[in-house]
Amino acid sequence: MIKIFIFTLVLFLSLQARENPFFPSVGEQDLIKTSNKNTSVQALKRATIKLPSQARILKKVSVTYKSLDGSIETQSIDLNKAIDWHLPIFISQNIGNATIDKEEKTKKYNLLFKSKYIKMYEFSKELKIVTKDKIIRNFLLTSPHRIVIDFKRSVNLKSVVKKNNRSIFKKVNLGTHKDYYRVVVELDGKYRYGVKKISNGYLFKLR
Repeated sequence: MIKIFIFTLVLFLSLQARENPFFPSVGEQDLIKTSNKNTSVQALKRATIKLPSQARILKKVSVTYKSLDGSIETQSIDLNKAIDWHLPIFISQNIGNATIDKEEKTKKYNLLFKSKYIKMYEFSKELKIVTKDKIIRNFLLTSPHRIVIDFKRSVNLKSVVKKNNRSIFKKVNLGTHKDYYRVVVELDGKYRYGVKKISNGYLFKLR
C-alpha cells in the first residue's frame, strides 16, 4: 500500500499540470498566432498609372496602405510638377530593375512632312517649320484638336494628306486657297501651343 502511495505521488509531481492548458506555462514565450487563412500578398515590383491627355501638372500623390493592425491609412506628398501625359506614372520599390526613359540631351528633329515650299520636323512636343513663307494667321480647332496655319503665297499646290500615327502630330493636311496655302496639323490629344519666329521658319511648342 505504501509503495502504491509513493509511486502515485512521484507521478503527480512529475506531471506539473497547468491550471489552464490554453495559456503557456511559466517561462515559455508566447507562440505566434497562426491561421489557415491565406494572408500572403504579392510583393510590389512596379505599377503604372496612365493619365488622360488633358493632364499637365501633377499636384499631389496619395498612397493608401493597410497597417499591421488592419487599419487603413493615407499619406500624401505635394508635388506641383509639370508632366508629359504620354508617359505613365510609375510606382516601384524595385529601384535596381526599374527602367527610366530619358530624353536625349541633344534634340534630334525627325522629318514629319515635306512639300515644295515647306518642311516640317518634330521633336517631342515641338514642331519646327522650315519655310521662307510668312504666316498670316494660325489658330486652334477642337474635335479633334488641330492647329491651322496659313502661309502667304499665291500658288496652286496639290492637296496632300500624310498620317503619322506614332507621332503627337498625327496627321498633316495641306491645301491651297486664293493668295495663301493652308496647313492643318492634327494632334493626338488636347493641347495649347505657342509659336515663335526662328531664323529659318517657325517653332511651335505644345503645352
